[in-house]
Amino acid sequence: MTGEQVGEPMSESDIADTVVAFARAASDAERLGFDGIELLGNHNYLINQFFWDQLNLRSDRYGGSTPVQRSRFAVEILKAIRSMVSSGFPVILRLAQWKPKDVNARIAETPQALEQWLGVLAEAGADAFHFSQMKFWEPAFPEVDGALNLAGWAKKLTGVTAITVGAVGLSGDVNESFAGRSAQPAALDELLARLERGEFDLVAVGRALLQDSAWLEKVRHGRVNQIAAFTPAAFATLS
Repeated sequence: MTGEQVGEPMSESDIADTVVAFARAASDAERLGFDGIELLGNHNYLINQFFWDQLNLRSDRYGGSTPVQRSRFAVEILKAIRSMVSSGFPVILRLAQWKPKDVNARIAETPQALEQWLGVLAEAGADAFHFSQMKFWEPAFPEVDGALNLAGWAKKLTGVTAITVGAVGLSGDVNESFAGRSAQPAALDELLARLERGEFDLVAVGRALLQDSAWLEKVRHGRVNQIAAFTPAAFATLS
């Protein structure tokens, strides 16, 4: 980072308008018959820019030195949405630690910081946390626990519904080549075992499902060897 300013920070008026826009969109989604909504708080999208200390350099009430302090924008969005949708309308918040240009980035450096961060988001109205990782099988805090991924930690620390995602059904992460590789049955076996143990509640599938629309049925019926291979050409099409 050079410190060069490349844009203007949102004014508090801009933030207020944006919060209202999120809430109205959620209300419209419910009115139109959608089953729920998911807010993108990951990968440098707007909400995530407030979470990350490398991007959020604000000195007002929307900045701060901790993830909790930098969560005010997200908290206001969640509270505004909850005030405009019915109590049973699911509001999911998608989160991630890593960034497209910094896979080792962390917003919460420790499980304790993660617990505090997620706690304020759950209290504000998040019904589920959808945690993106490069690879679902990698531990979130290997220096503390060699097993739990981010979704696992989220459920353990908050009890809130947790969704895992990250190279599900693929033989590596989305930045690697998948030419001619299988669906990696061993990884799927591990995924299902962790799901059955209750480490997390739901699993999201992205590119593998787009490549093979019958992916779920093939996994369900044990026909993993019939899943279409994920190829570089498919990756280019879906990216």
